[in-house]
Amino acid sequence: MADCLTNLAPIKVDEATEKEIAAYAKAISHPARVRLLKILASGQCLGSDLVEQLDLAQSTISEHLRVLKQAGLVHAEVQHPRTCFSIKPEALQRMKDLLGYLA
Repeated sequence: MADCLTNLAPIKVDEATEKEIAAYAKAISHPARVRLLKILASGQCLGSDLVEQLDLAQSTISEHLRVLKQAGLVHAEVQHPRTCFSIKPEALQRMKDLLGYLA
């Protein structure tokens, strides 16, 4: 068994980074949101297509997309009466980079 840390002083604390990681983690904390990101990573999708892909209710998909948009991971472009969703590659890259903070 590894030795337990007895002195936490050398551990650098960056609360802003920790909060940013936690916000992304919360946004992807549901399997349907992970699946939505995976689908959107392949290209843009209409909301109605996402409903068919995930076999979930429209309202459920809308709520998951709202959470992902709020976290800055997804972009929505209204093309009335439809909405086209796409992933924000720079946000996805930022999330990946932040995970390196934990190592």
